Amino acid sequence: MLTDHLPRVTIAHLPTPLEPLPRITSRLGGPELWVKRDDQTGLATGGNKTRKLEFLVADALRHEADTLITCGAEQSNHARQTAAAAAKFGLDRILVLRGRRPVEVTGNLLLDNLLAADVVWADDEPLDKRMEEVAEQVREEDGHPYVVPYGGSNPVGAGGYVAAMEELIDQAESHDLTFDRIVLASSSGGTQAGLTVGARALGYQGRILGISVEPGGASLRETLAELATATANHLGLELAFEPVDFAVNDDYLGGGYGVVGDLERDAIRTLARIEGLLVDPVYTGRAFGGLLDMIRRGEFRSDETVLFWHTGGTTGLFGTQQELLGT
Repeated sequence: MLTDHLPRVTIAHLPTPLEPLPRITSRLGGPELWVKRDDQTGLATGGNKTRKLEFLVADALRHEADTLITCGAEQSNHARQTAAAAAKFGLDRILVLRGRRPVEVTGNLLLDNLLAADVVWADDEPLDKRMEEVAEQVREEDGHPYVVPYGGSNPVGAGGYVAAMEELIDQAESHDLTFDRIVLASSSGGTQAGLTVGARALGYQGRILGISVEPGGASLRETLAELATATANHLGLELAFEPVDFAVNDDYLGGGYGVVGDLERDAIRTLARIEGLLVDPVYTGRAFGGLLDMIRRGEFRSDETVLFWHTGGTTGLFGTQQELLGT
């Protein structure tokens, strides 16, 4: 494997399931849709960050860290999984979350509490700056912090999705499948960058499409190119990437990050009612909503085979009851 030489701990339940979506495929009249269930990675309800954390936690332990520090939004899936990984390996955990303490503790924030994470609210301060301040405080108290970047998206974390691409190719071969396209939510870039590095190294001929959840397409492509090149270098692969190497659709940014609109509500309800599959209100709901819209607009051929990579986050549903129920 491309990542066998890298330090890694075992956290995720792998391989994650690869499942067809026959009823929604029939409803749409094609393309043939499948889903890669990274919502089933197992760590405190799962999600894509668990794959990244297998490499990030190993790196933290190699540096003799005793505290994991990371950041995110109030309902951050990444923060919840990082807190769970820290608990699993006996590390302290500090989460720097955007904004101010809410009145109600719901969804991922409730799980952060159960996982005994120390939550620091950034208010209006940039998350990276506040994380470094917190890390310095830990050092002053003779602790050894390891700062995990937003989304776990650095070359160490993205290695998790290079390995995931190998896993998918093996599964597809066992099912005698060829995926013309892979569609996923893309934001901090680690998942899409890792998959793209793996795809090029392994000769995957399909197209990987990231539906942007937060940054505009031009900015995200720049991030992806830089991160993918750094990830390849980290793995010892002589590969370089340019923004043009990445397919990104930023037509579905809606009202902004974490704002639930008709697109997300329709996608969440459609998948739940037709396939019994739950997607979240921030990432996978937006990405699958975009995929549905693109199919309805005729941007996919009916004879294509398309994989939706489910990156998790369904605990976020329990923090957006009013938005989802329309009350």
